[in-house]
Amino acid sequence: MKKLVLSLALVAGLGLAANAQTEGAVKKLSIGAEVGLPTSEGFKDIMFAGGSLQAEFPVAKALNLTGSAGYLSMFSTAKGASGSAGYIPLKAGGKYYFGGNFYGAGEVGASISTESGDGAAFSFAPGIGASFSLGDKTSLDFGARYETWSKDGSTSFVGLRLAYAFGL
Repeated sequence: MKKLVLSLALVAGLGLAANAQTEGAVKKLSIGAEVGLPTSEGFKDIMFAGGSLQAEFPVAKALNLTGSAGYLSMFSTAKGASGSAGYIPLKAGGKYYFGGNFYGAGEVGASISTESGDGAAFSFAPGIGASFSLGDKTSLDFGARYETWSKDGSTSFVGLRLAYAFGL
């Protein structure tokens, strides 16, 4: 929990320090499909799939603060296996646009289990991506991230997100 609070304070502080440079940036909302491929030992026959909403708020010409929420279902890909578990990831962070369409991103938050009594895990997700304009205030966003959930051990996966974004 201390790591989450410290990370959020750092992102907010960087945003406030850069606020005077805001020009030409737009608020965005995106809705996307997500897939996760685990990298942790013991999770090789597991896959994540779901969707998410992400909001972006400009604080500088190339820096946006982000907030995201979604749903991920974890299920087995092994033959004969059945059942799944649901998770609600809630994260905050930032995106820095390197010029053109490409960006680096980082988010921290919690992944809340939908199973009774499972609780929440600390979540950390650095990533990269690209946003391609489709016209007036709309774009197609593709991102890749390495996400880690930590609670009584850790689970890590490579997450891929394809989203439709529009300006607010």
